[in-house]
Amino acid sequence: MIPSTVGRVPAHTSDEVNAEIRRQMEQNVARCAAGGPGAIARRLRELDEEWDIERTLEANAATLSLIGLGLGATVNRRFYALPAVVTGFLLQHAIQGWCPPLPVFRRMGFRTQAEIEEERYALKALRGDFNGISGAPVHAEPQQISRAVEAVR
Repeated sequence: MIPSTVGRVPAHTSDEVNAEIRRQMEQNVARCAAGGPGAIARRLRELDEEWDIERTLEANAATLSLIGLGLGATVNRRFYALPAVVTGFLLQHAIQGWCPPLPVFRRMGFRTQAEIEEERYALKALRGDFNGISGAPVHAEPQQISRAVEAVR
């Protein structure tokens, strides 16, 4: 069975790496909560620029494919195998949510779009963007907000 789009990358990532990514997100939220509205605004701008794992894998695949095509055309035709292998891995990632570079990029801290959005929503909740919405907390600790966002997922 093909895994869901949201859960496929974390499902193919070690528990240790997933926990580290989660811990880092909670630290980011706590640091911004302590730093006030200016820190939250800065972090939200940083999140707008953060590359997610999908974009990273696509850029990696495109780069390796272009290198393989260039080397195949100028050095040796055997290099044409590189784009074939890379696109096969990219297809594997699209279907299964795993490919060889995925564990490396995850250990480097690249997150899924859902993980990035979880931090974004926690920061917006801290900032008070959801105040006045029925059931939204007026004030909550970063861990409470993180757990609330997790429950919605």
